[in-house]
Amino acid sequence: MTLVDILLEPLQYDFMVRALVVTVIAAVVSAILSCWLVLIGWSLMGDAVSHAVLPGIVLAYVVGWPFAIGALIFGFIAVSLIGTVSGTSRVKEDAAIGIVFTTLFALGLVLVSVVPSQVDLSHILFGNILGVSTGDLVQIGILAAIALTVLLVKRRDLTLYAFDPMHARAIGLSPRRLGALLLAVLATVAVVGLQVVGVVLVVALLIIPGATAHLVTDRFSRMLIIAPVMSSLCSVAGIYLSYWLDASSGGMVVVVQGVVFGLVYLLSPRHGLMRRITRRREVVPA
Repeated sequence: MTLVDILLEPLQYDFMVRALVVTVIAAVVSAILSCWLVLIGWSLMGDAVSHAVLPGIVLAYVVGWPFAIGALIFGFIAVSLIGTVSGTSRVKEDAAIGIVFTTLFALGLVLVSVVPSQVDLSHILFGNILGVSTGDLVQIGILAAIALTVLLVKRRDLTLYAFDPMHARAIGLSPRRLGALLLAVLATVAVVGLQVVGVVLVVALLIIPGATAHLVTDRFSRMLIIAPVMSSLCSVAGIYLSYWLDASSGGMVVVVQGVVFGLVYLLSPRHGLMRRITRRREVVPA
């Protein structure tokens, strides 16, 4: 079998084409957002939102709504609750995140156990890329376009907020509003990603690309290019590997991204582990 056959055979199936398209869409928008999340230190927030949407998915099934609507509503509820608890009590943000996301995720598990449905819980938790319909593709495309538009239009303000919120306040911007806007985009992107890799693995799409790009370059503008390019290539590679190895598609996408991060962590010419070891040896006198 030639390389051309390896590349073209999966494209004979409509479900594989839809899987590739929807995965690349989710990978790109998640990777761009991940650059801000990594710089601000909101990795746990991404994990919280991705888990907190589970009850919204179940309730959406009960009332006959698209899963994305229920997930989006509970994503906004989660970020609102986290902000309220941490802002109106002595509870710190990390504790508020843990309280809110575990409670909502547990509520989702309870609802799954008591609501009769034909929905496979594993598809919710780990995604079902190969089962994405044309309607799902349209929903994901619309949500991704909205999130990407907001990020691109407000990128300067959000970047200033990430690096120096005090300076942002001094020039008339509201760090609180910018933080709320970023959280709203996070909720939207989490919904996009969960339909691809599921509730459990969506945090990988929201963190790994930005973290990888951060090890490659010190310039944020380059991060915004490196992260989505790397993420989309890893996603395509993961889908192809899952086809030929008959493995979990969402899981394979995340594994490929994790492997790439590991390689960059070791071999990055700027901040890689091997480079740091070499510098130490150069500093230490013989």
